[in-house]
Amino acid sequence: MEEDPELRRTLWFLLGGKRGGENRARIIWSLRAKPSNINQLATELDLQYKAVQHHIRILVRSSLLAPSGEGYGAVYVLTQWFEHHFGQFEQICQKLGFGNRSAAADAIEGEDGKEP
Repeated sequence: MEEDPELRRTLWFLLGGKRGGENRARIIWSLRAKPSNINQLATELDLQYKAVQHHIRILVRSSLLAPSGEGYGAVYVLTQWFEHHFGQFEQICQKLGFGNRSAAADAIEGEDGKEP
């Protein structure tokens, strides 16, 4: 995996240097497992809709997420740039002590940890 210094700085700022970093990480893990809209994320992660909306806006402005569609039903996905360098996100989450799984990721995989 090649390192991207800009991404590393951005992730440290968004996850480690700001309030809400752990929730941003949870949102990213969830979207990596399954693209979702804000309402689905709020329900899955047991967060307020407005809080998820706030975090999504920040992650989109930081070029980590991209919407597919518009308005209320817009589904969010990780950008190709972020996917390509996802290992940096995993490393930073590990250093910050954030879990590396979401309920969606666990639900997608079977009990043995393998995809169905």
